[in-house]
Amino acid sequence: MTSSEPSPATRSRPPRGLVGALAVTGLLAIYVWAIAGRGVAMIASGEAVLVAIGVAVLVIPLLVVGLIAREFWLAARVQRMADTLAGAGELPVDDLPRSPGGRIDRDAADAAFAEAQRAVEAEPESWRAWYHLAFAYDAAHDRRRARAALRRASSLFSG
Repeated sequence: MTSSEPSPATRSRPPRGLVGALAVTGLLAIYVWAIAGRGVAMIASGEAVLVAIGVAVLVIPLLVVGLIAREFWLAARVQRMADTLAGAGELPVDDLPRSPGGRIDRDAADAAFAEAQRAVEAEPESWRAWYHLAFAYDAAHDRRRARAALRRASSLFSG
């Protein structure tokens, strides 16, 4: 390694999961392109029934693009929130006890969740409290509520 090359410790790596998300997005882009092409072909036929079906088929790609954009926007906001918390030394730490198989101890997860929930009840407009609650939900394996809490944190975040 020369002195002009960054050391392995200083090289930045893409966020975990980004490569997979981009690959899935690429596959969805191919799917959307194929579906949109079929919709346009149906509309171009000029036949009333096919035109109606073609217009309806074009709604699918619009929904897919909108949902993907929404998820990437949320991921970017969550990353900005994480960076803000890391800078303040407030990033959640996964230090819950685990079984030999790697499962989080249920009682410890419940205790961490209760603490995070009390923080949200005390400060319902605090994005930091909602962010921590999201990770408590995740530790309790409640992914749906974890995402909802992250969305709430994101809506309160002004950074």
